[in-house]
Amino acid sequence: MAPCREPASMRGHEPQPGSTPLRSTYRQMIDQPAVELRHVTKQFKALVAVNDLSVSISRGEILGLLGPNGSGKTTTLNMVLGLLAPSTGEIDVVGHRIPQGLREVRRRLGTVAQDTALYGELSAESNLRFHADLFDVPRERVERRITEVLELVKLEDRRNSPAGTFSGGMKRRLALARALLHEPDLLFLDEPTLGVDVQSRRALWDHILALKQGGKTVLLTTNYLEEANTLCDRIAIIDHGRLIALDTPTELRHRFGDTIIEMTPERSASEDLLRRLRRIDGVAEAVQPDGVLRVSVQGGRAVAGQVVTLVASEVGLTAITQREPSLEEVFLSLTGTALRD
Repeated sequence: MAPCREPASMRGHEPQPGSTPLRSTYRQMIDQPAVELRHVTKQFKALVAVNDLSVSISRGEILGLLGPNGSGKTTTLNMVLGLLAPSTGEIDVVGHRIPQGLREVRRRLGTVAQDTALYGELSAESNLRFHADLFDVPRERVERRITEVLELVKLEDRRNSPAGTFSGGMKRRLALARALLHEPDLLFLDEPTLGVDVQSRRALWDHILALKQGGKTVLLTTNYLEEANTLCDRIAIIDHGRLIALDTPTELRHRFGDTIIEMTPERSASEDLLRRLRRIDGVAEAVQPDGVLRVSVQGGRAVAGQVVTLVASEVGLTAITQREPSLEEVFLSLTGTALRD
């Protein structure tokens, strides 16, 4: 096995006595979070849009930012992108303080907004060349990078086609290629599969997961909870400007309950029965929407057995099923509203 090589910037430099070793400095650099918000607040006159928000995104991580309308999600993203300055608190992005280091941050950031903002009359290649000029991609690398990113998103055969002739999914893929052209460290994807068909959505998911394998850090927003569950290492849920949950999709579901028991009673359950179910140790929630009694439990078969026995003795049962909780149920339990509200 070949020995691991130091970064080119470190080779040929030996630390001097009394100085900070370059190897240590390099280690600190790569161990830094890609994005870190520390006690960030953003206030617009009397409105506190973001309230004492602290969150850190590791390098090479895909973090999903979720929240209903009015939650402070957009304000948070605009501060990370340097479009808004925080009222209080600190934001570091790829090792640079916002807004002081904004020029360097923007060189190392790729974005795919909801509006792809492609030039429809220009070919895919021309769209990419324009972006290369904006981001000062060295001329000797432009041709190679255009070919690489078009091959990555499987659009090389449409290289010379006007972007205006592309389907919605193809436009999204071209926008992703454009965001990757200047080899950014951090990618911001705002609703990356909005309005595309199922097949294109799956293809985009594959591309995004490949970026993670390549060491890219991704911050994405989405209204598709299946998308968040598939792509994200962790999910941050904010509401009313505050961070209310931050964990892996699996742990968020387990917080809601290991199992959802859905029971069709012979007669409607009373509020008193629902209260008694909620008092059982290991029951996270008990509700009765649309005539179906839905109980989320933690603690396995023993708790589930207590629940079913109590319901059967009180109101009888005509049907019963068990399943894992969904991410949508977790979101609803935390925010009290649907993600698209």
